[in-house]
Amino acid sequence: MEIRIQSIHFDATNALQAFIEKKASKLERFYDDIKKVEVSLKVVKPETAMNKQAGVKVLIPNGELYAEKVKDSFEEAVVESLEALEKQLQKFKEKQMGK
Repeated sequence: MEIRIQSIHFDATNALQAFIEKKASKLERFYDDIKKVEVSLKVVKPETAMNKQAGVKVLIPNGELYAEKVKDSFEEAVVESLEALEKQLQKFKEKQMGK
């Protein structure tokens, strides 16, 4: 599984990238055939507290899943996006089993 991290208009620290890779790799527990995970990070409206946006796209055979959250920190936003994707992957897997 390939994990791609894109930080828009800023440079993500190595610690943040390592954190994202560690968390994103856990998605494989929910679905075996994940081809790629794309994480995009950007700062929205810098004057507010809740300004860190993380969008996570998971590419799987026959489709893609997406979740996006805006939080106080990128870590929080990534964790919540990945939790949403875990639920989506479980539903997708259940549909696959039902066929």
